[in-house]
Amino acid sequence: MFTDSYLPTRDGVVTSLLLTKRELERMGHTVYVFAPEPAKNEDKEPGVYYFRSLGFNQYSGYRVPLFPTDKCAILKELDVDVIHIHGVVFQAVRGMLAGRALKKPVIITFHTMITEAARFYNVTPLPDWVVQLGMWTYLRILLSRPEVVVAPTFAIKNEIKRYAPHIRRFEVIPTGVDLDRFNPGVDGSPIRERYGLDDKKVILHLGRIAWEKNIDLVIRGFARLVEQEPDAVLLLVGKGPAKEHIEELAKELGVGGKVVFTGFVPDDDLPQYYAACDVLTLASKFETQGLVVLEAMAMGKPVSGIRYRAIAELIIEGENGSLFEETPESWSNATLRLLNEPERYREGAMAKANEYSAGQWTTRLVDIYRYAVECKAGRVNAKVFLKH
Repeated sequence: MFTDSYLPTRDGVVTSLLLTKRELERMGHTVYVFAPEPAKNEDKEPGVYYFRSLGFNQYSGYRVPLFPTDKCAILKELDVDVIHIHGVVFQAVRGMLAGRALKKPVIITFHTMITEAARFYNVTPLPDWVVQLGMWTYLRILLSRPEVVVAPTFAIKNEIKRYAPHIRRFEVIPTGVDLDRFNPGVDGSPIRERYGLDDKKVILHLGRIAWEKNIDLVIRGFARLVEQEPDAVLLLVGKGPAKEHIEELAKELGVGGKVVFTGFVPDDDLPQYYAACDVLTLASKFETQGLVVLEAMAMGKPVSGIRYRAIAELIIEGENGSLFEETPESWSNATLRLLNEPERYREGAMAKANEYSAGQWTTRLVDIYRYAVECKAGRVNAKVFLKH
């Protein structure tokens, strides 16, 4: 597995990779990770193959593996069967080149809408539309080359197909949710006690505090919501480059005292934070799946989510959550409905999460690996699968 982000960084790509790796190993497969080198040697993991990298100034915690290197010799020695790329930037190019050199099948999972990230992290003097045009040109070339491209949701698959129509085989395989860790039996009372949330109605936002997460909308909507529900508290779990801006906005709108910033939370503690909330909210239009939505639902928690892309695919109005438009008023109305009777949505939320158990989706991925191996060996006519 080639990836542009890895531990100690925590994001959706890393979570997906680690969960998939764990499930594959449970099934008896061997998985090797090729990742950017972390800033500190003590953060390196045994058995991971690292590329020298530089810090990404626009986003603390992310590393860019710019330096030339040759990992083909290692891959050849390991005698891998499949190269699975998580991402579409530096490591994607390296993985594709390695696959071509070693004549190994390649799979790419499209985790991140990098075309939209340009609006927030464009480091060039070029206007955003030029950068996006260049990115889609690059993606059309890149995504036409692997044996299989995987999208985590149908919404993302359909969107990518409009811009990159010549993908050889295109499958939807979501990242599964770890139902062993995320379940309604987890006790959230220690978290409520730690932050003084007893007798409060808690709305949770969990993830990077970054510009693309659209947290401005959540804060503005929350300022409206507390006028009707004074006992409401917004719990923001995570860190990121937009934290200072969000803090200032909350103060400006008069809700600074009702917004709790926890900072970075260890991954092992996350289930307790879900358990401590009444409702999860997600306003990001950037998501290709929104794994936090499924993790919250696995805990029996309803979700208020923006009516856009993957989020709208997961939330069923009135059953496991509520959808809102991109306005503070719509966010407030949708979230307040859930906050007033969260137990009503408990069974529906858990039922949706159960559809995404990690094991069943990993089994499908193994089938795709087998197909890719056969296809690369010339034992499968890839044209048969163009309809996918």
